[in-house]
Amino acid sequence: QVRVVQSGGGSVQPGGSLRLSCAASGSIGLINDMGWYRQAPGNQRELVARVTSSFVTEYADSVQGRFTISRDNAWNTVSLQMHSLKPEDTAVYYCRVDVPTSQFREFVYWGQGTQVSVSS
Repeated sequence: QVRVVQSGGGSVQPGGSLRLSCAASGSIGLINDMGWYRQAPGNQRELVARVTSSFVTEYADSVQGRFTISRDNAWNTVSLQMHSLKPEDTAVYYCRVDVPTSQFREFVYWGQGTQVSVSS
């Protein structure tokens, strides 16, 4: 079995900081991309940031310069450090872990979701 467990998040005032962490465990060999997605009420789930197995990163335009994603392949973890938070960052954040099942295919695992609330 594969488990993807998130931690962190919470409530903060605008301009504040929060950190999200995610750990994958179980019958995992390699991991391809790891990332963070978010979904606000009434909206679709959207990409926030992702990082490849070679540590190449990609960010949504809305968080560029404010958020930093990192991964530790030794422990199968991925983190998201969020600075200068805005009310529009309020959402449920989900960890995504892509595990290869063959050379050209992969299976996507999702964390349980963590609430991030930014308000004054």
